[in-house]
Amino acid sequence: MTEVSHQKWGGESGVDMWVLLSPQLRVEVLTLGATIRSVWSRGKDGQTKDVVLGFDDLEGYLSDKRYQGAVVGRVANRIARGRFVVEGKEYKLDINNGPNALHGGLQGFNKAVWLATEIEGGVQLSLTSPDGDQGYPGEVQVSVSYTLQGETLTAEYQARSTKTTPINLTNHAYFNLAGQGETDIYDHQVSINAQSYLPVDDTSIPTGEIRGVEGTPFDLRMPVLIGPRLKEVPGPGFDHNFCLSSPRDAWTERHAARVCHPASGRVLEVSTSQPGMQFYTANYLDGSMTGKGGSRYGKHSSFCLETQNWPDAVNQVSFPDSLLRAGEVYHHITRYTFTTA
Repeated sequence: MTEVSHQKWGGESGVDMWVLLSPQLRVEVLTLGATIRSVWSRGKDGQTKDVVLGFDDLEGYLSDKRYQGAVVGRVANRIARGRFVVEGKEYKLDINNGPNALHGGLQGFNKAVWLATEIEGGVQLSLTSPDGDQGYPGEVQVSVSYTLQGETLTAEYQARSTKTTPINLTNHAYFNLAGQGETDIYDHQVSINAQSYLPVDDTSIPTGEIRGVEGTPFDLRMPVLIGPRLKEVPGPGFDHNFCLSSPRDAWTERHAARVCHPASGRVLEVSTSQPGMQFYTANYLDGSMTGKGGSRYGKHSSFCLETQNWPDAVNQVSFPDSLLRAGEVYHHITRYTFTTA
């Protein structure tokens, strides 16, 4: 059985914290940004640690520019030059990441307070994004449901729009299986169930090529230690989309990734119905951010497994379709399973 409770969080801000408690896990969710604030998970020594980076107070989340734990949207990841054309009309978005638009804009879903409703085993968070929000067409009704069953946290995303609009929702939790606040993730092992990945240009926009991982540092089909592999990756680290399925494949849930921290025995496995996953090794955290318990979050202090459509899909016809049309339902599921090895 999962216990579900909630309390005010952050004074008179209107933000609540929901707590999902099973015999194996404790998960904390904020209505600000539909944020996963904490996941408390047991190691093989029986010790419980919080494995999600975040903040002790509301101000930390309000001023955060790194999307800690939040749901990002309307469109996760990057849109080249903040522009796209839908049904013959060009739309222009705020530029907030070099020359590109990132994670929904300057006031994306991560900065909104969502409406929360208790459901069996969890909480459903809902949001209405008005027509023209951050430059996107159509009024969009969005929901994400977090449910906890034993050792598995499920995030289920749904959306409807009054006009054709691109949409791509993900959660941007930063994990460290040794415990949030630990220095780095070099002693973690990762495997990703992807035969190909998307090379990017110098502004992190996919070039359009779908490249096989064979013979590259991006071949993570078998478990590899993150520290040594990071030395082989061009640039500051991993920040790439791994292709979990082909552009025309049917909607189905697939095993995506497994990360293990051998010292503590903690394991995180992710499955998803999304066609891609951005593996990101916190390359742009720089120690300037004070997190939970006074921790300073530096480069490579954590990893993200952002299940998603492929970046810039709205501008790249060979990528999976990213458009939600009026009358259709956007629907995706991602599961996070925390165990010990």
